[in-house]
Amino acid sequence: MENGITFKNAFCQQALCAPSRNSLLTGRRPDALRLYDFYSYWRHEVSNFTTLPQLLKANGYHTYSIGKIFHPGASSNYTDDYPYSWSEFPYHPPSEKYKDAAVCRDRITKQLHSNLVCPVKVNEQPDNTLPDLQSLKFAINILKENKYNPFFLAIGFHKPHIPLKFPSHYLEKIPKRNVKPPKYPKMPDNMPLVAWHPWRDVRKRDDIRQLNISYPMGIMPPKWTIRIRQSYYAAALYIDNLIGKLMRYVNTSNTIVVLTSDHGWSLGENGLWAKYSNFDVALRVPLIFNIPEISPNIIDTPVEQIDVFQTIADLTGIKGIPKCKNTRDKSRLCFEGRSLLPIMAGKNQNGGFAISQYPRPSVKPRKNSDSPRLKEIKIMGYSIRTQRYRYTEWISFNSTTFTRNWNKVYGSELYDHLFDPDESNNVCKENRYRYIRKKLLKMLTNQVENK
Repeated sequence: MENGITFKNAFCQQALCAPSRNSLLTGRRPDALRLYDFYSYWRHEVSNFTTLPQLLKANGYHTYSIGKIFHPGASSNYTDDYPYSWSEFPYHPPSEKYKDAAVCRDRITKQLHSNLVCPVKVNEQPDNTLPDLQSLKFAINILKENKYNPFFLAIGFHKPHIPLKFPSHYLEKIPKRNVKPPKYPKMPDNMPLVAWHPWRDVRKRDDIRQLNISYPMGIMPPKWTIRIRQSYYAAALYIDNLIGKLMRYVNTSNTIVVLTSDHGWSLGENGLWAKYSNFDVALRVPLIFNIPEISPNIIDTPVEQIDVFQTIADLTGIKGIPKCKNTRDKSRLCFEGRSLLPIMAGKNQNGGFAISQYPRPSVKPRKNSDSPRLKEIKIMGYSIRTQRYRYTEWISFNSTTFTRNWNKVYGSELYDHLFDPDESNNVCKENRYRYIRKKLLKMLTNQVENK
């Protein structure tokens, strides 16, 4: 993707798999889909919204899904939204069933564990393979044998999702001496408690559980921080390599390619791990477009993943899709984002922003603070990211009526990226930022409430 248009400040709508993926694929925010967990399907609970692959399918494209595109389960009707979105039944690699299996061999005892850090020898794995290797092979076969034109091929690699299971030789390419610790590895004193989450899915892995880290506020030991970061980078390099192999079979002279992810991942910054937050490290995603006859570029303007829907529609010449009136708009086909084509052309590159959100069941961390179910949500953290600032307001949220009370605030955060790109110093209460906070709060409420 070296010839691509790279958006350095692209953000997902919620740092959780199912809500993020459904927002990307429908062009609508979690509030429009009423999905903040994994357990509802928008076509049943809200309205029969059109997805991006469904739109392309209706306009003559043959659509394929490989690996993790929609989040499997209730949020995609246990079918990955087939047959609405896909011309053929979605493919999932058979070895996916071993995703959380005890296949990580202890170097000393040789016993098998369900670890977080899990470099492996592929030929020792069940079926002698890994899910992403199977997805790559299936995708290459489609590209070699595909008889349909035009077509839309969505490929969802799993890594670097945990467990960090990848071919062990990639560790050699990321020596520990080159792995730096996070600059701010502890929870800042001025960070509101509601912004913290206990990263339970990391703690429950066999190797991390043995460290006996105090719950819910304990910090990862420094040696393990380096070890996890090394493995995360190695897993990412593994996927980079697979993408490179895939691209050898793509005719980039007549094919639009989009590279992105569903969310980011904290690697010890501010004491946090995994997703589940409104910090940049959890919300920022790669977003690269490779478009025939459009020159490569690097763009700093903040953009949102819901922008991909209308951008692809414009690139493929699909006209007449209206802008949604608001998040309550039940129209089958409309979009909440914007087309990125003007920005790619050098227009409207100032003043951009991205809106994200994350739910909490309470101010104090609980077992369900990472990913509460809908009925457990009492607080919603809404966040706006501009070129320079991130402002987050944690407010009362009614999960039955889907309404918000901006007068009941559980915490506020303001980070100035000019001086604090690590978001380690909450300056919300500093007097010199009072006008900035007031301006950003107005922008945030206007966007969320569609004023």
